[in-house]
Amino acid sequence: MANPVLNENFVEQERVLQGEPMTVNGTIQITAFLGILLIAAAAFVWSRFTLGFTDMVMALTGGGAIVGFIVALIIAFTRIKYLIPVYAACEGLFLGGISAFFEASYPGIVAQAVVGTFAALFSMLALYKMNVIRCTDKFRSVIFIATASIAVIYVVNFIGSFFHFAVPVVNSSSLMGIGFSVVAVIIAALNLIVDFDFIERGARNYLPKDMEWYGAFGLMVTMVWLYMEILRLLAKLQDRR
Repeated sequence: MANPVLNENFVEQERVLQGEPMTVNGTIQITAFLGILLIAAAAFVWSRFTLGFTDMVMALTGGGAIVGFIVALIIAFTRIKYLIPVYAACEGLFLGGISAFFEASYPGIVAQAVVGTFAALFSMLALYKMNVIRCTDKFRSVIFIATASIAVIYVVNFIGSFFHFAVPVVNSSSLMGIGFSVVAVIIAALNLIVDFDFIERGARNYLPKDMEWYGAFGLMVTMVWLYMEILRLLAKLQDRR
């Protein structure tokens, strides 16, 4: 859920003595490339859904989620940058399928979620650039703890689903359920500040060029999470109408 590759160990590496260093623009270009892969995969699954291939869509959605999660863990522990495009494609399969199912139940919700996601992205970027929100060590610690807490809730809910148990606030459209989703959206959005800070400090500290891939990967992980939380929140709000 949280960006697993953006941590202090990367930023504290020695400065590059030879070769091309990491840059902010380079990270943005890679992020755009990964975004294109994700959108292309999502569009393919969405098109299969509109043609009525529901079983195929369910298989691609589930497969994308599982493989994407496994690949993300491998990237986090091995730093294999060549797997990052694979992660983007897998997340595209997952998001394309889950978005199609949500759209079928709540017409117009996907467009609202996309707008909300990019609105949060640019809002956080503006707040970061204007120093309204400073990414201090304390800020990073608080966001890490909050993110980990939400992750634990989702893990408990996932495991509980095998035993016919669910954490009420995760899927409930009650005020508490909506409140939980609001908090999750806020925490996901604030993770973007940590991503921006990692990318900027990495470029300032002349980290290796390959670090652009990990900066882009961390940003994409956060964006996928943020989109899903906004989608879930909008669905809960519509359920209460």
